[in-house]
Amino acid sequence: MQKVELLAPAGNFEKLKAAIYYGADAVYFGGPAFGLRAFAHNFTQADLGEAVNFCHEHGVKAYVTVNIFAHNQDLAELPAYVRFLADTQVDAVIVADPGVLALVRAVAPALEVHLSTQANTTNSQAAGFWGRAGVKRVVLARELAGSEVAEICRANPELDFEVFVHGAMCISYSGRCLLSKYLTGRDANKGECAQVCRWKFRLEEEKRPGEYFPVAQDERGTYILNSQDLCLLEYLPELVQAGVKSLKIEGRMKSTYYVATVTKIWREAIDSYLSNPDGYQVKESWLEELGKVSHRPYTAGFWPSEPGQPLAALTHLETSKYFRNYDFVGLVTESDSSTGEFIVEARNPIDYGDQIELLVPRGANQSFTFPHERVNPNMVFSLNYQGILALPPAPWSILRRPKP
Repeated sequence: MQKVELLAPAGNFEKLKAAIYYGADAVYFGGPAFGLRAFAHNFTQADLGEAVNFCHEHGVKAYVTVNIFAHNQDLAELPAYVRFLADTQVDAVIVADPGVLALVRAVAPALEVHLSTQANTTNSQAAGFWGRAGVKRVVLARELAGSEVAEICRANPELDFEVFVHGAMCISYSGRCLLSKYLTGRDANKGECAQVCRWKFRLEEEKRPGEYFPVAQDERGTYILNSQDLCLLEYLPELVQAGVKSLKIEGRMKSTYYVATVTKIWREAIDSYLSNPDGYQVKESWLEELGKVSHRPYTAGFWPSEPGQPLAALTHLETSKYFRNYDFVGLVTESDSSTGEFIVEARNPIDYGDQIELLVPRGANQSFTFPHERVNPNMVFSLNYQGILALPPAPWSILRRPKP
């Protein structure tokens, strides 16, 4: 059976390390410019080389986003940046714009190119076109049903295909949105999305200014803009059997805790499927874990449908708020198995008697009652696992606490 890649997001160096320690085969992240997450803590050029080296030291691939829709003024500095990425030995760049693709092929012809989901690839002919233009991998549009994905993969065996399997979705066609720029001046297609689709909307009566009305739902739905979050765990067998080579987690703007948790669950799911394809089942414990990160209601998106699924099946009409049931309160930075001592960097206040769950990179999580007086954010403190835990926690274990 083919190996399938787990691709995790890295909004900064800490998130990159979390993705790697919790089981990613590859990570994707942005440099100082030319990517679609302008407000993530992207890597400087000085940090980018270190990040790529760290990935390669751990047997993980590093993909860098260069997926803005470029204007003429963006092109002046792009050749030098592409050469820098090639010299840094990134494993691939992710592009969306045909002009950027042409420039990359001219400046660094040996550099592997992946086509962003922003390019809206929704059919076999389009995938073949991009392959002939020099793309090695196509990140398919989120708007495809599983049957369409399988057909595109079969029609283009020379290409690799990547599919988003978890995380936030854009209500516009794979992120091609004008609302943010129109209402705020922040161009989503250049990495500055204000997430207007998450705003709370009301109707104002034209002849009675200041009189507002709620947007009501009827049996046909409201078609309002707030999407649910994607989770395709149930369809992992179909994804692999369709020929998808890379399963992608959304979330460069999400927390270290989010990246660690979601990566761990998808690592376990992929390993479970590959070890016993016929016996694969979604474990209730996986769903419980995914419920402990910040998320909106989960949906399988368009995957199980035939083309043209109603938009109302993907939206969450009641609120755009996230479910946030747990706080990320600490990160284990060091652990000495000989003494039992482990060092924790606090991220939120922790009080004596708090019930703490310990998320570990591999294996079963643990729980304990916090045995010391209050610690505040950014404090570094030590604990001994004996008497509170069955096993010493590995470095990069995460302390979390249920919200009251």
